[in-house]
Amino acid sequence: MKTRESNSVITRVGLISDTHGWLDPRAVAALSAEEPLAAILHAGDIGSDDVLYELERIAHVTAVLGNCDYAIPGFDLGEVARVTIGGVGVVLIHNVAQVQLLAADEIVVHGHSHRPRVEWEDNGRLYLNPGSATQRRNQPSCSVGVLEIAGDGALSTRIMYLDEFGPRVR
Repeated sequence: MKTRESNSVITRVGLISDTHGWLDPRAVAALSAEEPLAAILHAGDIGSDDVLYELERIAHVTAVLGNCDYAIPGFDLGEVARVTIGGVGVVLIHNVAQVQLLAADEIVVHGHSHRPRVEWEDNGRLYLNPGSATQRRNQPSCSVGVLEIAGDGALSTRIMYLDEFGPRVR
């Protein structure tokens, strides 16, 4: 957490998806680059328990299963998770097409497409996809995201492209 000039407390949440069994060291660097994170949300296609254990070294992880995942020993993962962070409701799901019955104040964090997305819908709902942390597909770089929640409920978010943190080593 950090304090802005308005003296409001900022809760920082790391967003990651589609690691497919490997946690790129640049993703760790990106998620660790600034003030500490209150939590990390992994939007599925994890691929290995090693990914979750490594992310837990940074902050508490909430994760969901993706279409390429299997049960991961030691983690009780479902297809959907609902959490409240910084007073804001968040729905975590891998494939956004499967989202149903959202509360008016919920943010949707998803993965699957490997394409970063920060989109406000007309109804005021925020959809976030950090992109893929390991497979860029048609994107300029692999990516992760950060969501910041101010004490007054104001939200800010950004996508961090991993090429900014050095060349890919694998």
